[in-house]
Amino acid sequence: MNKKMRELLNAINEKTIQAKFFMEEENKDLDKATALLDEVEQLKKEYEAEERLYNLSKEENTPTDDQVKDLSNKENEKTAIQKFAEDARNGFVVKAGKMSEGVQADGGYVVPEDIQTKINEYKTAKASLLDLVDVEKVTTNKGQRTYKKRSQQTGFTKVGEGGKITANSTPQFERISYEIAKYAGYLPVTNELLADSDQNIANTIMEWLGDESRVTANKLILEKIKTKQATDLKNLDGIKKALNVTLGQAFKPTSKIVTNDDGLQYLDTLKDTTGRYLLAPMPGETMNMGLQVGPNIIPVVVVPNADMPTDTKKIPFIIGDLKEAVKYWDRALTTITISGVASIGTLNAFEEDLTIYRAIEREDVTLKDADSFVRGFITSTEA
Repeated sequence: MNKKMRELLNAINEKTIQAKFFMEEENKDLDKATALLDEVEQLKKEYEAEERLYNLSKEENTPTDDQVKDLSNKENEKTAIQKFAEDARNGFVVKAGKMSEGVQADGGYVVPEDIQTKINEYKTAKASLLDLVDVEKVTTNKGQRTYKKRSQQTGFTKVGEGGKITANSTPQFERISYEIAKYAGYLPVTNELLADSDQNIANTIMEWLGDESRVTANKLILEKIKTKQATDLKNLDGIKKALNVTLGQAFKPTSKIVTNDDGLQYLDTLKDTTGRYLLAPMPGETMNMGLQVGPNIIPVVVVPNADMPTDTKKIPFIIGDLKEAVKYWDRALTTITISGVASIGTLNAFEEDLTIYRAIEREDVTLKDADSFVRGFITSTEA
């Protein structure tokens, strides 16, 4: 495969990824997807033509008998070099001194390096808090929602025969406002990297930008939760009080315990008076854990420490119904634009032969009902 064929393959892959992006439900644009697929077809035809030329060129350059003999001699020479390198690695010594692969001039140049260009990924745990909160798609940049205030009703008043009936208290209302903000970022990539790499760099960039969106949402949600005063839960009894008293019967049936890896470790060590662990798989959901709190089993959601870190030994616990607590307003899902001619700051894609990937999303996060959750912590006793 020559350089031109690699460039065409990269272009085909890139256009295909873009077409898939515009076929996803939240980004659907059939005109753009169709146009991109038409370009892919043309690029495939060009690739096939280039491949035929390349194969014809290879046939024309088929070596003669003399050339084969010369190649054989070169192979023998290569084998001799490899044998020499093997002798050197086994401690072969010449008068000039000991040869070593650690010194390039003393033999290091002939030792091959095992370098892979395949993009490997370290294993990571990723969690999205969007699954826990109330998500609403909106079509304007700002708005309001009306809610009936929570109040203590007193009931009717006893009235005697012929007595006057007194007025009851009326329901009160309040509004929650949102105002959409824009969040964005970009990644410049040289066209040489896109063309010469034998890996799908474009796909890696798309995945990276998609994960940046997850991290952004997590950050905004946690920032809003942290606006509520933290409670020192101290121990299991504090967790029970948060569920039974602070949240009460309005939210306890739908509550979850959200914590991090350190919190999971703490919960996983709790036992009842008979020595049985209180943390166990949820009934019928063996992949999900629950904490036994009296007669109830409260689902436990674990967020990696990387997304919700422990602050100076204060292990975070968010207890309650986050669907009622936090509202995520989604104005526009992440849109990714790719350009080879754009200018951003001091970067000029056309002049510097770059491709710039730009991601933009618009959203807002508001606190819907602060009474529906407890933001708490338990201080770790581990060193």
